[in-house]
Amino acid sequence: MSGLKEKIEKLQERFDEAIEGITDEKTLQEVRNLYLSRSRGSVSSLFGELKSLKPEEKPDAGKEINALKEHVQDKLQALQTQLHGPKVVEEMVDLTLPGEASYIGSPHPILIIQQEIENIFLSMGFSVEEGPEIETDYYNFEALNFPPHHPARDDWDTLYINDDFLLRTHTSPVQIRVMEKRKPPIRIITPGKVFRKESPDPTHLPMFYQVEGLVVDRGITFAHLKGTLESFLKVLFHEKTKVRFRPSFFPFTEPSAEVDIGCTVCNREDSACRVCGGGGWIELLGSGMVDPQVLKNVNIDPEEYSGFAFGLGIDRAAMFLYQIPDLRYFYENDLRFIRQFLQK
Repeated sequence: MSGLKEKIEKLQERFDEAIEGITDEKTLQEVRNLYLSRSRGSVSSLFGELKSLKPEEKPDAGKEINALKEHVQDKLQALQTQLHGPKVVEEMVDLTLPGEASYIGSPHPILIIQQEIENIFLSMGFSVEEGPEIETDYYNFEALNFPPHHPARDDWDTLYINDDFLLRTHTSPVQIRVMEKRKPPIRIITPGKVFRKESPDPTHLPMFYQVEGLVVDRGITFAHLKGTLESFLKVLFHEKTKVRFRPSFFPFTEPSAEVDIGCTVCNREDSACRVCGGGGWIELLGSGMVDPQVLKNVNIDPEEYSGFAFGLGIDRAAMFLYQIPDLRYFYENDLRFIRQFLQK
C-alpha cells in the first residue's frame, strides 16, 4: 500500500509540472491521453494495481486513485475553459442578435372550450363520463333505435373497421353504457372524439370533438331541455346570445329539435358569410326527448321515467367563440395560430 501511495504522489507531481507548459489544444490533448487514456493512461493503469493489494487495503487505495483522477480531470477542464472559452463565445454567439422568445405552453383551443363546457355542466350537477372510441354496431346504432338497414344510418357516413367494429359516429354509445349500469336519476355529459366520412370544409371534418348530454329522471319535460340548453349557451357565449329551436328528427329522440344561435362571426349582418351562409343563424346542437324505445333497450321503464338528450360539436363551438372562419385551422399545427391562445 505504501508503495502505491508513493507512486500516486509522484504521478500527481509530474502531472502538475506537465500542465504548466500547456498553451494550445494539441498539447492539452496529448496530456489528457497520457494520463486518462483507458488503455495506456497513467492514472487508468493504477486501477489495475489494486488486484495485488490485500482486501483490507483496497478501499483506501481506491479512494486515493479516484482523488488523483478527479484532480487531473478538474485541472484539464479548467485549462480547456481558459484556452477556448472566449473563442467559443466569439465564434458561436453573436451578442448583437436579438434574443429568442421563450414561449409558455398552453392547452389547445379545443381543449380550453371542452373544459369550459364541462365546468358549466358540472356546476349544474352533471357528471362527466367517457367511453371507447372503437364501438360495436349495437352500441353505436341498434341500442339507439337505429335497426339494421334503417335509412337514417345513411346520414352518418360511418367508418367501419370490420363487420363487427366501427369508429363511433357520436358519443351517444357512452350514454347507453351508463344507463345499462346505473339507474335514474342520471345527469351526465360525454365529451370525446368522433369520426365520420366527411369532406373537409370550413365547418366539417372527418374527425372532430363532440360533447353529448343526457338527463333521465321522473317528470322530465321538454321545458327542462329548453331551459338547460338556453342557460348553457348564454353562459358559454353571451347573455344576449339569440337562441332558437327548430323541429327536427333523430331516431333516438322524440320530439326532436335543432338548436341554433345567432352567427357570432358576422353578427347576422353579412349576406356572404362563409360560416352561416348569409342566413344569420348557426346550427349548433341537436336535442330532443329520449325515445321510449331507447329507455326500454336499457331496462328503464318509460312509463316511470323520461329524459332528454343533446349533442354539441366542441370544435364548432370553439370556432364561433373565437370567431374563426375555418375549422381546419385547429388541426394545421401552425404555431402562429396556436400561440394566440396562450393562457396567462
